[in-house]
Amino acid sequence: MATTSKAALRAQLQAARRRVADDVRARDARMLCEHLESAEIPLSGGSTVCAYVPVGAEPGSIEMLDVLLRRSGRVLLPIARTTADDAPLPLSWGEYRRGTLTSARWGLLEPPEPWLAASAIAEAALILVPSLAVDRSGVRLGRGRGFYDRSLGYRDPHARLIAVVRDAELVDELPAERHDIPMTHALTPRAGLTALNRR
Repeated sequence: MATTSKAALRAQLQAARRRVADDVRARDARMLCEHLESAEIPLSGGSTVCAYVPVGAEPGSIEMLDVLLRRSGRVLLPIARTTADDAPLPLSWGEYRRGTLTSARWGLLEPPEPWLAASAIAEAALILVPSLAVDRSGVRLGRGRGFYDRSLGYRDPHARLIAVVRDAELVDELPAERHDIPMTHALTPRAGLTALNRR
């Protein structure tokens, strides 16, 4: 898979996600919630988690956020904005509260203001990262806009970076670039939390 261009890989992976039946997607979302409820993902009350609201065919659900909020006490969600010429900015963050999400650009859902600066990600011990695929060395393939590439540099270097993907999207190898920040783990519906070998 590493010999295929990133653009071609993104197209293949997004097409495969769109083919997943609704009942399979719902079952996978329930399984992801079960993993987040379990002790395999250590969380403590009073800790901060950065997560995201799945959109389109992304694996997961809003119920995942409720599980994380119950277990940690504080969940931050990304706020994606661009410059006047449409260049991505580092993500800002907003606190998740049930029933308060609002519609935003690109079909995203986000918390209402006030928002926190990009540096708020440094408060998180665990960061769930939306991904199209991740390989066993930790290389992540995102949607290609670069929001997370610009944001993960602010993280606590000891934070767990968890790519949330379907089981088939945990692959042996992906094309890597020098600026890529490796994921420490993958979370999939069937395999649960899998440690990745960081380069």
